Amino acid sequence: MDTKGQIERRTFIAGAISGAAASLLLSSEAMAQSSQPPSHAPATGFAPLKHVRTDLLEISYAEDGPSDGQVVLLLHGWPYDIFSYAEVSRLLAQAGYRVIMPYLRGYGLTRFLSDTSKRNGQQATFAVDMFDLMDKLGIRQFVVGGYDWGARTACIMAVLHPDRVKGLVSVSGYLIGSQAANAKPLPPAAEERWWYQFYFATERGREGYAANRHAFARLIWQTASPRWAFDDATFERSAVALDNPDHVALTIHNYRWRLGLAEGEARYDAIEQRLATFPPVTVPTITMEGDANGAPHPRPEDYRSRFTGPYQHRLIEGGIGHNLPQEAPQAFAQAIIDTAGTVGK
Repeated sequence: MDTKGQIERRTFIAGAISGAAASLLLSSEAMAQSSQPPSHAPATGFAPLKHVRTDLLEISYAEDGPSDGQVVLLLHGWPYDIFSYAEVSRLLAQAGYRVIMPYLRGYGLTRFLSDTSKRNGQQATFAVDMFDLMDKLGIRQFVVGGYDWGARTACIMAVLHPDRVKGLVSVSGYLIGSQAANAKPLPPAAEERWWYQFYFATERGREGYAANRHAFARLIWQTASPRWAFDDATFERSAVALDNPDHVALTIHNYRWRLGLAEGEARYDAIEQRLATFPPVTVPTITMEGDANGAPHPRPEDYRSRFTGPYQHRLIEGGIGHNLPQEAPQAFAQAIIDTAGTVGK
């Protein structure tokens, strides 16, 4: 794949790394010569979905690639779904990777096993869900990638269990948050971009999202990716995932929890306390950003210090917005391959 002119590359930082660790610092150019994802016509769907039951959820997921391939876990964001990875998964599968793409709680066919379970959207829940999924699948180690809610979840997984997460690809970088940090006001222009967070803090916002979730999602897609010319079929294919009966409750709780307007669950307190210290990501990481991301996102220079392991940042040009895996699948697949290549199989 020719990514020249599309990717701003920064070489992995060696620092004080020596011996075997230094071998992780392979240049992306050298790896691209031997492990490029093959070109492929745009994908339109997945094989039949699979399902796993954890103690709390029945998680629905798509799988692609050989069963004995190096495992890659890909996590979607809000308000999107696993079809963000339809083309990425084909590219990775053809390159020999086993790709797991779950619907997060509140999306698609993923369901709570009990009607009495709290529809909790605090940040720790998604990471715990994903470790539960991988445990049930018998997968110990894997590379994880994501954007939006998926990127936050991927970062959390990397800091909680670097022994299991062997590499990370995160769109928009380090997205771990805390209620204390979120309580601090932003400049007016930045606050304006979070308008929907304040809308969701109201009962009017909850009712409005419940009544207009597809129209709401389309608006977010358009504003977050202003140069992405997606068609109606592409949108509707993903929008049906938002018809999950728990989607509205999970979404509202997620944004209210961030602002300290909704309580979490005690079972996640220890994790949240750790995340509130903003622990560094130590695993090999590539962060990415589209040059036309219209969603709120941090600047790369603001989160660079959070990554203390082998690291690159890539700017993907050409009008690429917030849903980077779907808008620039070859660039995202290459980042996964390059990160996986630093840790071996």
